[in-house]
Amino acid sequence: MMKKALIFGGSNGIGLAIGKYLTTQNYNLIICDIKEPEKGVLPESTFIFRHFNMLDYDYAAVEEFTKDENIELLMITAGIGRVADLEYLHPGEIHNLITIDLDSTIRILRSFYDRINDDKTFYTGVMGSIAGWISSPMFSVYAAAKAGVCRFVESVNIELEVKGRKNRILNVSPGSIKGTRFNGASTTDLSLTEGLAKEIVEHLFNHDTLFIPQYNEIYKGVIERYQKDPHEYGIHSYEYKLSSGRAKNEFKARIGYLSGTFDLFHVGHLNLLRRAKEQCDYLIVGVHYGGAWKGKETFIPLEERKAIVAACKYVDQVIDAPDEDDAAWDTYHYNMLFVGSDYKGTERFNRYEKEFKDRGVKIVYFPYTKGTSSTQIRAAIVAAAEKK
Repeated sequence: MMKKALIFGGSNGIGLAIGKYLTTQNYNLIICDIKEPEKGVLPESTFIFRHFNMLDYDYAAVEEFTKDENIELLMITAGIGRVADLEYLHPGEIHNLITIDLDSTIRILRSFYDRINDDKTFYTGVMGSIAGWISSPMFSVYAAAKAGVCRFVESVNIELEVKGRKNRILNVSPGSIKGTRFNGASTTDLSLTEGLAKEIVEHLFNHDTLFIPQYNEIYKGVIERYQKDPHEYGIHSYEYKLSSGRAKNEFKARIGYLSGTFDLFHVGHLNLLRRAKEQCDYLIVGVHYGGAWKGKETFIPLEERKAIVAACKYVDQVIDAPDEDDAAWDTYHYNMLFVGSDYKGTERFNRYEKEFKDRGVKIVYFPYTKGTSSTQIRAAIVAAAEKK
């Protein structure tokens, strides 16, 4: 029987280190991430890569994994976070953080619950954080998400114990992990993470419920100081983050904008919105009143077209599009403008490129892809109407 380990977020950092160690334990890996694993770390014969975006939860893919009886270990290491005061976190960033660190994590664990809640051995682990056990100013949303993970795992493990099950979910709650991008490194340094990866796997195999790396050396005292005086600890934590240089009190959200008529909504529109959302934290979509500016009539009224676009999960906000995209910037101050590549080099977008150069706006040109188009649908409707 081929032993498989499924790792969400296994392309870099501690997830990659865990995966590498598991290959020495005769596991074949399924790496689920938005990018492929760093080259040369894992032998090609030991893993397969599946694209998985925790912000765009793929129920079908997870359901497929749950039916693979060879998968006997599940590890979720995917996560994001930023050290900054709350006022510098855009609502789009907050949504993404909660979705990845808490919502999608719990969904995956729920999907595998039948495997966990079984007499057959199944190993499960998830990355919590020491921030989930104490107050963490300048890390408030991340701490809230990780506190949710910690309470969730603790609660479910009690349910499993009461049911008489041996399987448990391991909560790995580190303070920081050296040698990872999450901790500021440009690439994963496995020489700094391999020891921790081995410890995590050993705790998984023991069906442990909690592992706080360096607990006796560092974090036992940290938690005790927090419990003694949470307010004093919080003030110290805030001052420490400021002095350490980790804080980034600046606006970093990627606000995207695109506009269109979106008449006769079809899969081409859907793909456009999906691709735009993949590159930004918050997507604003402007819907034009009509198609006269493109020499085309519209079939669907404006308010109905806006309602259809707003119902798309990739869209965060819908507005009445002004005639020019730079006019929308005056109100919404986006920093990414999405448009089809057929507009590149036009007088209009040459002008935009000059205007936006000093505004910090990146224009992203999406290449044209063949498929269903509004022009095709419109022609079919007109042709059908003429036959009557």
